[in-house]
Amino acid sequence: MLLQKPSSRRKFLLGSLMALPLSSLVFKGLTAAQAAEMAAPELTDYKPIFFSADEWQFILAATDRLIPAGGQGKAPGALETNVPIFIDQQLHDENFGQEIYLQGPFNVNAPATMGYQIPFNPQQIYKLGIKLVNQWSQNTHQKPFHQLSQQEKDDALTQMNKNGIDFAALGENNMKASHFFSQMLSDTKHGYLADPMYGGNKGMKAWIAIGFPGARASYMEWVKQHNIPYPLGPVSVKGERA
Repeated sequence: MLLQKPSSRRKFLLGSLMALPLSSLVFKGLTAAQAAEMAAPELTDYKPIFFSADEWQFILAATDRLIPAGGQGKAPGALETNVPIFIDQQLHDENFGQEIYLQGPFNVNAPATMGYQIPFNPQQIYKLGIKLVNQWSQNTHQKPFHQLSQQEKDDALTQMNKNGIDFAALGENNMKASHFFSQMLSDTKHGYLADPMYGGNKGMKAWIAIGFPGARASYMEWVKQHNIPYPLGPVSVKGERA
């Protein structure tokens, strides 16, 4: 599901960039990108450690529509860059989300400026959100989310974002569909653009696609050169070049 028009895809990705340190794992004779590609598991062979089998099918389908392959410049999508693996490994970390204040009181209808207003950590948001969206999908389409057509998936994600899927009507009064959508979209962008050592951005493909220099010590000479493709490729912390 392209959230912007195709012409704005690059701007969307650049604006969402979260640059984290590159892994030092580089095999002799290989570039950093090639080493990262070899070290990363194949998505089809990966066994999720946080998600159940049904939840994993949902994540594969949803992230594929949030950042699909192709688009302007034929950029790789979420599946080509192992974004689902990033999300799975992040949620499996028992420390992830522990800093969130969960004592309340909460007001699920409060504006975003009021901060975190749901009594769930990220792991609970995913478990509950997937369950409710699949329940809605069964009620509406008589099949789970991952079995919907691409257009139906896009429509469902749009409704999630706009709270068109009513979680309260499904029995959940403490979280809205937009809360789940926002968490999943944020994690998808992070997995797409973060360092490969965290499980996503396989082979630094996303960095290569958007011309991000990685951990290059200096690229000031390129900052003011607008509309000129960056030709040097990402660089690791130790200086290996992709």
